[in-house]
Amino acid sequence: MAKSEASKSATTGLSRTPLFELAVEQKARLTAFSGWEMPVFYSSISNEHEAVRTSAGMFDISHMGKFAFRGKQLRKQLQHLVPSDLTRLSAGAAQYTVLLNPQGGIIDDIIFYYQGEDETGEQWGMMIVNAATRTKDKAWILANLEAAPVNLQDLSLEKALIACQGPQAVAQLQSLVATDLTTVKAFGHLETTIFGKPAFMARTGYTGEDGFEVMVEPEVGVELWRNLQSAGVTPCGLGARDTLRLEAAMALYGQDIDDTTTPLEAGLSWLVHLDTKGEFIGRSVLDQQKAAGVEKRLVGIEMQSRHIARHGYPIISEGQQVGEVTSGTLAPTLGKAIALAYVPSRLAKIGQQLEVEIRNKTYPAIIVKKPFYRSKNRPSFK
Repeated sequence: MAKSEASKSATTGLSRTPLFELAVEQKARLTAFSGWEMPVFYSSISNEHEAVRTSAGMFDISHMGKFAFRGKQLRKQLQHLVPSDLTRLSAGAAQYTVLLNPQGGIIDDIIFYYQGEDETGEQWGMMIVNAATRTKDKAWILANLEAAPVNLQDLSLEKALIACQGPQAVAQLQSLVATDLTTVKAFGHLETTIFGKPAFMARTGYTGEDGFEVMVEPEVGVELWRNLQSAGVTPCGLGARDTLRLEAAMALYGQDIDDTTTPLEAGLSWLVHLDTKGEFIGRSVLDQQKAAGVEKRLVGIEMQSRHIARHGYPIISEGQQVGEVTSGTLAPTLGKAIALAYVPSRLAKIGQQLEVEIRNKTYPAIIVKKPFYRSKNRPSFK
C-alpha cells in the first residue's frame, strides 16, 4: 500500500519510492541507485527499450528531487544560479539548464518549470533535480539566493513521479485526463487532475521520445501505474532508461557532466544565454571559454565493431591517451556500440578516427554527430 512519503528499508538502509511495492509485486530486478532501491528491469532491458521506442513505457522516477518555489521575482532570483535566461519563460513553459559553481562547473542539471504569477506579484515554479544531488542542490540554492524572500518546499519524499514515454504515451495518458494534452507543447506543463486528485504534468522526459512526466500524491501514483499497465503501457526500469537516454545523447550527471565540466565543454552551449543575461555564478569562466574556445569537448563515438566502450575506458589517438569514455552501450535501436567521451577540441570533429582501449587492446572508433538517434515523434525544445 502507498505511504504518504518514501519509506526506507530497515535491512539495506536504502530509500524506497511510493511505487516500490509494485516493483516487488511485479518481480522487478532491483538495485541500489543513488541511495534508493530501484528496479533495473521488469522483463528485460531490450523489451522495455523497444516498448518506449515503438509504443509506450513508464518509469518510476519518484526518487528524483522535487522543489516547489514561491516568492517575489522568483525568476530573477534564480537567474543568478544558472546560465540560462529564465526571465523569458512564460507561465506554462520550462527550461532545461544547469546549476554552476564559481569555476563554471556543473553542480547539477535541472529543469525549472515556471508556473506563473498571482495578483500579489508572487511567482511560483517547480524544479526537478537529480536524486543523488538533491541535498547538495537544496543547500546551494538556499545559500546563493539573494535577499528577496523565496520559499523552497522540498516535495521529494511526498510525491510520486511517473514518466510515460513513447509514440503512444500521450494517447495513453489522455484517456485518464480531462485536459487536452495535445495542446501542451514540448517542455510545456500544466496543473490538472487525475482520478479527481491534483496532478502536475510536464511534456518532458529522458528517453528521446515524446511523453509526459506526472507528479501526483503517492496513492494516485499507484492507481495511475496500475491503470496504464492495464492499458498496455510497459513498466520499465533504470536499464532501459540508460540505453534510451544514451541513444538520444542525453547527459548523465556524475558520468558525462559533473562539477569539473562546463556546459560549453559538454555540448550544452544552447542553454548558455550570455547575450541576454547579466551576472551569474560561473559567468567569467564561460566568457573566457567563449572567447578562447574550450580545450575539450564531449563527443559522440561509434565503435567500428560490436566491442562496447564502457565508462572509464581510455580514448587513444596516435598511440597516446587523449580522453576517456564517460558512457557507453550497445544501442538496441541502432544495433551499434555507441559512447560519449571527452576529447581535445582539436580532435572533436565529425569523422575523426580514434581508438578505444578495451582490456589492454585497442579497437577503432569514429566521432559521429549527436544524437545517435532522433525520434520522428518527439518535438524539439531547443
